[in-house]
Amino acid sequence: MACHEIAALRLGLMRLLGVNDEAARQHELAELSGGASRPGALGSMCEANDLKSLCRFYEAAVSELEERVAATSPGDPNLSYLRSLIILAKKIELDLSNQLDALTRLFNDLEQMHDFVHEIYPVD
Repeated sequence: MACHEIAALRLGLMRLLGVNDEAARQHELAELSGGASRPGALGSMCEANDLKSLCRFYEAAVSELEERVAATSPGDPNLSYLRSLIILAKKIELDLSNQLDALTRLFNDLEQMHDFVHEIYPVD
């Protein structure tokens, strides 16, 4: 059992942030054991072209994880681990949402500050 959602998210973030760490990339690909190239939320996260899409694919992957846990029999020795993954995944989902909100606020604040500068120093 592996933390596929986290590995795929890291690969997507590496792509979006321009992180060129081949060792980290190979580590996460190994963690996914082929999941990066399969269709679905995990593979889509690895190839996301923007932060909003990455968050949407992550939410889909968390939903798939929740479905997998719901289908796991109560006697399965991995059930506790899978439940822990859901807690971790939900925390990361909240953090991603907060980061996206913060970047959106920054984007909007930049326009307000730009307008304010022109109030002080009008363009002729």
